[in-house]
Amino acid sequence: MSALPLVLLLLGASVLAVVVFRRFNLPPVLGYLAVGSIIGPHALNLMSDLHNVEYLAEFGVVFLMFSIGLEFSLPKLYAMKRIVFGLGLLQVVVTLLVTLGLSLSLGITWQIGIALGAVFAMSSTAVLSKLLAERMALDTVHGREVIGVLLFQDLAVVPLLVLLPSLTQPPEKLAALMGVALLKAVVVLAVILVFGQRLMRKWFYLVARAKSSEVFVLNVLLITLGLATVTELAGLSLALGAFVAGMLISETEYRLQVEEDIKPFRDVLMGLFFVTIGIKLDMHILIGLWWQVLLLLAALLLIKALIVGFLSWRLGGTAGNAIRSALWLCAGGEFGFVLLDVINMPRSVTQVALTALVLSMLLAPFIVQYSERLVMRFVASEWLMRSMQLTQIAAQSMASEKHAILCGFGRNGQYLARFLAQEGVQSIALDLDPDRVREAAAGGESVVFGDAGRKEALMAAGLMRASVVIVTMSDTPLAEKVLHHVQSIRPDLPVVVRTVDEKDMAKLAKAGAAEVVPEMLEASLMLASHALALVGIPMNRVLKRIRQVRTQRYRLLRGFYRGLSDRDEDEDRQPRLHSIWLTPGAAGIGRKLSELNLDQLGCEVSAIRRRGIRALEPAPETALAEGDVVVLLGEPAAVAAAEDRLLKR
Repeated sequence: MSALPLVLLLLGASVLAVVVFRRFNLPPVLGYLAVGSIIGPHALNLMSDLHNVEYLAEFGVVFLMFSIGLEFSLPKLYAMKRIVFGLGLLQVVVTLLVTLGLSLSLGITWQIGIALGAVFAMSSTAVLSKLLAERMALDTVHGREVIGVLLFQDLAVVPLLVLLPSLTQPPEKLAALMGVALLKAVVVLAVILVFGQRLMRKWFYLVARAKSSEVFVLNVLLITLGLATVTELAGLSLALGAFVAGMLISETEYRLQVEEDIKPFRDVLMGLFFVTIGIKLDMHILIGLWWQVLLLLAALLLIKALIVGFLSWRLGGTAGNAIRSALWLCAGGEFGFVLLDVINMPRSVTQVALTALVLSMLLAPFIVQYSERLVMRFVASEWLMRSMQLTQIAAQSMASEKHAILCGFGRNGQYLARFLAQEGVQSIALDLDPDRVREAAAGGESVVFGDAGRKEALMAAGLMRASVVIVTMSDTPLAEKVLHHVQSIRPDLPVVVRTVDEKDMAKLAKAGAAEVVPEMLEASLMLASHALALVGIPMNRVLKRIRQVRTQRYRLLRGFYRGLSDRDEDEDRQPRLHSIWLTPGAAGIGRKLSELNLDQLGCEVSAIRRRGIRALEPAPETALAEGDVVVLLGEPAAVAAAEDRLLKR
């Protein structure tokens, strides 16, 4: 097969597989593995020449290691040194030793035992970091443990890539070859790190002065592949040189730009690498060894979970967090495939290990999904801790009435809390960053540790007494959880949601958000106001224009909900918003807006929320139904009269 049809086949199959796996919320890595196993020589055999694919796939490993080096940070390592070089180091070493012991007891050579131990010690950085971010668990205790262990595993790949190929040599030559490999690695790394840092910074400065994105990207490719070639000529791996290249660039001010530029190359080539791994899956062998695959899979998940859980507990973690870390880290990872690819082992052993890794990564998202339930099921103290947390939240909000619940206490949450406090509006914030909560609470802020995505936390924060809920983080999954809970408990309560841009506005509005505030729009309005003022437009015209745009975009800004801030007597005749929930028996149920004639009272219907679906400026022929939330806009007297007409018969 020529190069072009081969590339088209790989691209077409990969796109289809990744789309399918994404639809089921599975890692795309598994899609690439499935593509390789289906089109490979052991299934449909659509690829006659595998050499070109494997050659391209090598560059996928190169760019993966470059990305790991790019994320290498000495301050980050120092800040997490207890976890990285404590739990992380012990997890890799103990997993390797246990695997070695089991291999020897089964009659497998010690070289293969060490290699398998290194392979099974790895977990998936790509999958687990994504799951942690989605669940807002990066700042939790078990989240930090998972990240610390993954960080050490990524670093451990570098020496393992140097040492593992030497294990295939005869025993009498093994020690000498491993010593030479280590010496080469030390010398090459010392030369590059001592002299490379200063040269790298100057070289990137010269390239950046060209002010050309094409030249910048070409330079990144040159540095990455150039240093990879240097280490290969020294008898080491391409991946080691790529890691060093990333590590050198990580200490410069160009790191973030390089990371963005290299990401497309890395993802595409890494996909090809996993396709080649899938090609090696021989279903004929696996059918005959199915019981060995399942046995190894069960042993991998169980033994690795026991090791991580025991080490986490012995290093001072609670039983609950130890089990969480164990369940998160028990599966295999992509670096296991990388290490498996550089080791020469019997084909049957490779097939069984390869399949067990694939199946463990397939199970990883499901294990994580049910990890919290398992912890609550087997650790009685977790119930007590959860109850104490909810009690603390309830105690903080007990004295609050008509208050605001802030979901998140980052910069936006803190600014918002100060604005509310200046107007005399009470608020309570829920946040999952223990350091931030501790510092803010010590400073007198009304913030508690709690997950705003949990119904119990919202109830403890006084959801039944609150006047508004505000999601201050640009986190659409969290906002959807909050909206779901509010709609099920208090559908009349308005929820204001922050989002990055307008792509999720329809989804959030459909979920029941009273208003969705896109950051991009607000930033554009502020830029426009400053620009118009600087070009000579009178300030009153600038403010009028911005106010018009906001009024058109945020229909709710034409009035406001009555709250603790409304104290001045001269504001009593200002239009305001008021939400009315049509409970069973309300007079407005079944009647059209045109029949109610609310406009004659000096009041208009600003919006209607029905089962999470929100309609701005509903049509006169809209008929009201039980459970609708009608948002009225008008002066206090008019709103009160309209409420009577809607609720009383």
